[in-house]
Amino acid sequence: MSTMAFVILGLLLLRPMSLYDLVRAFEAGVSLFYSASSGSLKRALDGLLREGHVEVEDATGGRGRKVYHVTPAGLESFRTWMTSELTGGGTETAALSRLFFLGLLEPAERSTVSEHIEARIRTDLARLEELSALVDQQDIPDELADVARYQRQTLDYGLATTRFALDWFRTRDA
Repeated sequence: MSTMAFVILGLLLLRPMSLYDLVRAFEAGVSLFYSASSGSLKRALDGLLREGHVEVEDATGGRGRKVYHVTPAGLESFRTWMTSELTGGGTETAALSRLFFLGLLEPAERSTVSEHIEARIRTDLARLEELSALVDQQDIPDELADVARYQRQTLDYGLATTRFALDWFRTRDA
């Protein structure tokens, strides 16, 4: 399942919602670390419904508004995702998605999540430091000096933000 599907499950664990409510929940806070269109939310929600991770409560109101809630299978899937190692690209999105819903887990499970986040950030930092060392060994032709300078600044930015993230996760109030 995609990160979006897990974010939807997390939101629905906070309270049952309609698609419209989910769109508003994304706009109100989740969009700070994960953006999604209403169409992509609808597709992910339909997938969760097909997989049995959510169910539709009785339609409410004159327009038959569908309200979704998480099934036991959805809860189990969400808990497994929350406590698993971070994989794939987008460390920041994966870390912040888990941090946002950390309060839904038992206190004993929260440290596992933090350990996985820190481990992933350490791995990313090691890769960036290796790349930095390789870049430092390169001979740059004069005609590419300006290009190389800005590419190096991009790498330095990545190093600085990754170091900040690691420090922040290490020292935050758990």
